[in-house]
Amino acid sequence: MPLLVIRHAESVENADKYRGFYQDPRPYSGAAAHAISRSVVGLTPRGFQQAQWLAGILPELVGSEPHVYTSTYRRAIDTAAIALPDLPDGWPRQTVLLDEQHYGDATYMTKRELYDSFPESAEDRRLRKHIWTAPGGESLAEGVTNRAAEFAALTWVELQESRAVVSFTHQTAAVALRSLLEARTLPEILAEERKGKIPNATILHYELHYGRFTRTGTTTPPI
Repeated sequence: MPLLVIRHAESVENADKYRGFYQDPRPYSGAAAHAISRSVVGLTPRGFQQAQWLAGILPELVGSEPHVYTSTYRRAIDTAAIALPDLPDGWPRQTVLLDEQHYGDATYMTKRELYDSFPESAEDRRLRKHIWTAPGGESLAEGVTNRAAEFAALTWVELQESRAVVSFTHQTAAVALRSLLEARTLPEILAEERKGKIPNATILHYELHYGRFTRTGTTTPPI
């Protein structure tokens, strides 16, 4: 049975990043920015169309009664609700294991603001992004990856029970999951990401063979 890792459909943050959310100077505190990111940011019209596209192809990929998980962020929850609207009661399930990296006080800061506000961590942010820890937040190498490892362990058990698993998550969590599932280093994955991030609504396909995950394909939306 497959494990599908899906980056949420396009959000208003993705589409209007540098004019709307990353104003310089930032007009709100780090706590307010994180609350906006988690609870307010929804899908664009294009994101809605991407989620509808997912609704057209996912049933054939996952069969009946898949176990479906989303992060606790609105944009992932909304993507799942549109993509898989007819799940049994209790599904999808929200889990912090799939949440976006928590950037803490640095949420929605531009790089200039970040480097000026937290100069002691500027070098890590520039050169070692995976170990950079946002003030009041978490690093990709520890916080996000530890959560991803818990989700991978949960997935391993459910796939053993012949259940397809679908996860609606975020770019940073998908990076951590790729590193774990594909047995590759974070710097290697991030080097690929610098050439182009995983597009919104992209499906990463994995199968469990002899106790190990294998990447079997990628499906990218035409929209």
